[in-house]
Amino acid sequence: MKIDQDTASGNTPKSSVKKKSYTRPLDIKRGRIDMGHGAGGKAAAQLIEELFLAELDNAFLRQGDDGAVLPLPSFNPGEEQLVMATDGHVVSPIFFPGGDLGCLSVHGTINDVAMSGARVLYLSASFIIEEGYPLADLKRIVASMAAASREAGVPIVTGDTKVVEKGKGDGVFISTTGVGLLPKGVTISGSMAKKGDTVLVSGTIGDHGVAVLSQRESLAFETTIESDTAALHTLVADIMAAAPGAIHVLRDPTRGGLATTLNEIASQSAVGIQLQEADIPVKPEVDAACELLGLDPLYVANEGKLVVICAPEAAEKVLATMRAHSLGKEASVIGCVTQDEHHFVQMRTRFGGRRVVDWLSGEQLPRIC
Repeated sequence: MKIDQDTASGNTPKSSVKKKSYTRPLDIKRGRIDMGHGAGGKAAAQLIEELFLAELDNAFLRQGDDGAVLPLPSFNPGEEQLVMATDGHVVSPIFFPGGDLGCLSVHGTINDVAMSGARVLYLSASFIIEEGYPLADLKRIVASMAAASREAGVPIVTGDTKVVEKGKGDGVFISTTGVGLLPKGVTISGSMAKKGDTVLVSGTIGDHGVAVLSQRESLAFETTIESDTAALHTLVADIMAAAPGAIHVLRDPTRGGLATTLNEIASQSAVGIQLQEADIPVKPEVDAACELLGLDPLYVANEGKLVVICAPEAAEKVLATMRAHSLGKEASVIGCVTQDEHHFVQMRTRFGGRRVVDWLSGEQLPRIC
């Protein structure tokens, strides 16, 4: 990681994290971010060395350049393809039950790359920090990122830090980019759903959105609802190994929830989707919270669940594989793909009726990820 901070004058040179000419260590407990931490000088180098690099340390970051030189195992353009995804993370509040901005930024980008069927290789991270932000909280965020990255086996190999004046930001924003390798012959896309395909979800929906909202609105529920934030790449690998060639669509239903994700897929593939409400897993406490708040769990964000659309003959094997994984124990078959010139997502209700599950209108829960 090399600092790429721009200053107002434009005259401050870039500084490698390997240069350490300061003597007083950061006061993590009481210290706060100031504009000097984004100016490209000694304070900036110290912040990178003592906080970011101390937590995220790996051989690629230690190269100390603007970008990392990375090996691509057995990469052959004729045999494999690169997959790249980028995402900005502005969740509020930054710390919530079951997670925080740090691990969320790692999990979210790993999942975006994995949903193409790719093996996730590397991440980059960019931080925009508001002047006055407590160093202790920043360290907590970065430590969470480091733990999530190491647990997933996907290193953060390069990054950037900028500081904005107090009142011009909102604590910390993080952008992450991921790179992965897609094997030859694998085509997984929202445009690949076919009539007769089976639709599955890996577990309960709405957990993340309700967990974040409970902290934002200071709501007291009888039980703590925790975010489901998790890296799904190992679950994806197991699914693909269990049913090679039979997986048509993978998608993580984040903003807009399950309903919006399925409408996107129906539109991309020019098909309809028929759901069974009774088969869609929702935790009772999430259902109760949504009822209290006037929300529909189908539209509430998830950060550790995925939707699988596969050939019908592979559905039982895919379901068993998902349930055998720690992140898919509550997996369920929730519907099927139909022929529909209007590309509607429809649902058979618990009472035997039928309703259209439309696109999300407006922003139900802003800054949820």
